[in-house]
Amino acid sequence: MSKTSPRLGALALIGISALFNPQSALADDKAKDESRLRNSGTVMKEILNIPDDIPQDLLDKAECVIVMPSVIKGAIGIGGSYGRGAMTCRSGEKFKGPWGAPTLMALEGISFGFQLGGQATDFVLLVMNDRGASSILGSKVKLGADAAAAAGPKGRDAQAATDVTLRAEVLTYSRSRGLFAGVSLEGSTLRPDDDANERIYGKKISAKDIALKRAVRAPVSARLLISTLNQHSPKNKSGD
Repeated sequence: MSKTSPRLGALALIGISALFNPQSALADDKAKDESRLRNSGTVMKEILNIPDDIPQDLLDKAECVIVMPSVIKGAIGIGGSYGRGAMTCRSGEKFKGPWGAPTLMALEGISFGFQLGGQATDFVLLVMNDRGASSILGSKVKLGADAAAAAGPKGRDAQAATDVTLRAEVLTYSRSRGLFAGVSLEGSTLRPDDDANERIYGKKISAKDIALKRAVRAPVSARLLISTLNQHSPKNKSGD
């Protein structure tokens, strides 16, 4: 008769414990959500401090920013992946105020190029207008179909931007193996992570209320993300 390994036995006990102690499982999930927010801040800070990062002109015109840290290829099936991160928007009417409390988000159906291999990839998405922000915060949207998307140009200015990027509602970037570049995420889907938002904010609340209506205060775990964006892009210049 085969014997259960100590490791498998321990995992089974953890599973049983979570089943009979939902509060413990909820606390574990909340800790993961808070880690996502902290990691999103770290990624944003690192990317904005590299020489050829997101063009300042484009960042200053963005209404919202989405950060997806450490997405792994093949997390779901072959050829697709699943990432979790955070979206923060400028507060106030017409997105003219400082960056506000984040809503947690999920990015699904990502198709990586073969060159990325199994390496973890960070994604940063700029949401360039209120229509794009409202769509993404309202429900699941498919990039390229429900929201116009394009690989974002990089560098200190946006002179390399084409008509396609200038018309896009979402500009997308990736960082893998230390390489930062614009990347196409067309065909992927974005949606609010409602369960994670409930855990973070302690109540059921819509992504729109979090990001656009300032219905809650930002958690401590989002402090780095918000302060980094307020430092690098304190003013919305989309109307300039």
